[in-house]
Amino acid sequence: MPNFAMTGVAGYVAPRHLRAIRDSGNRLFAAHDPHDSVGVLDQYFADVAFFQNYARFERHLAKSSHLSGDGSFDYLSVCSPNFLHDNHVRLALNLDAHAICEKPLVINPWNLDALETLEERSRGNVYTILQLRVHPSLVALRERLATRTERSKVDLTYVTSRGPWYHYSWKGDEEKSGGLATNIGIHFFDLLIWLFGGVQMSEVQHRDGDKVAGFLELERADVSWFLSIDRDDLPFEHEPGGQTTYRSITYDGEEIEFSGGFTDLHTKVYEETLAGNGFRIGDARASIELAHQMANTELSQKAPPHPFLETSRARA
Repeated sequence: MPNFAMTGVAGYVAPRHLRAIRDSGNRLFAAHDPHDSVGVLDQYFADVAFFQNYARFERHLAKSSHLSGDGSFDYLSVCSPNFLHDNHVRLALNLDAHAICEKPLVINPWNLDALETLEERSRGNVYTILQLRVHPSLVALRERLATRTERSKVDLTYVTSRGPWYHYSWKGDEEKSGGLATNIGIHFFDLLIWLFGGVQMSEVQHRDGDKVAGFLELERADVSWFLSIDRDDLPFEHEPGGQTTYRSITYDGEEIEFSGGFTDLHTKVYEETLAGNGFRIGDARASIELAHQMANTELSQKAPPHPFLETSRARA
């Protein structure tokens, strides 16, 4: 039974990893977070060594890496903020352990090359969470699309309301989060590339702290996309405590439906990873390169704007 450690255990995504570790029949023996609101640990595991001090956590893992059996260190689950992913994955590899890292694996594409070099020298491997690729309805859709010869027209709309806190947190700092395209769009861009093929052209038509929009030419699809954290972009009335997210992906006017089936996707990814079929650096590269380009390219508008972008501009 592999032994896991975790960074970022107080964060939003950590419970999905805690559940996945438990439900795949494994053990969490150590966890780190600079914040101490980690009572969630008791819902999944007993007797987890918790560290607020990173240096002490690192020393604990280094000691455990020389052990075998119940005391060994086999996997590090990385759930920390985006800008720490590269460092925490390196920690695992330097101790000859495997890393299972949340999206995005890194913010800057050139870090992928360095990780691949380090991976070659380590007994550990780098894995990442691309959970939409194991969603049953999306797997079936990809199989159907593989038989199509026509080019598709795709519309991606994702509005997920965030309050002022977002801009005061690390998420609102582009150097720490990678910007909206990386922080909230990376899994959608990975999905679209996985479904419709590699990127042939990309233009960004609008980019600010609250929204980003543009147009993509993929191998088998033209994609108009819009991402926003501005609640005024929601296509319905919004009230405190009510619905705060709108998500829609259509191809040729047909909705790609994947609202359900999310509860165990992380567990499926963990099971596949432990079976030797996890998602590797090469799987994550295309979407990371695309999101980085979106955050740094000059704005242009040759393709028609997304309808939500037109509405947002008219409102302004």
